[in-house]
Amino acid sequence: MPYFVAVYDVNQKRVGKMLKLFRRYLTWIQNSVFEGELTPAQFKALQKEADQLMQGGDGVVFYQLRDERYMDRIALGKEKAERTRFL
Repeated sequence: MPYFVAVYDVNQKRVGKMLKLFRRYLTWIQNSVFEGELTPAQFKALQKEADQLMQGGDGVVFYQLRDERYMDRIALGKEKAERTRFL
């Protein structure tokens, strides 16, 4: 399953809504940074929902990797959440 790193930069009025949306799909790592595995259907749904929330000046960037094994991850300091997800 593809592994994603997602970041967003949105107006402060929409930060809470974006946070709730992205937390439904991915693991929250830092303020506007998320990561995790998504099926193609989940990725499309997340893209569609994020696009509907965005307004002028907002932006979302997705980095897609084949899977987590192809990523070297180095973190310094405290992270917002553990990297495991339970639904």
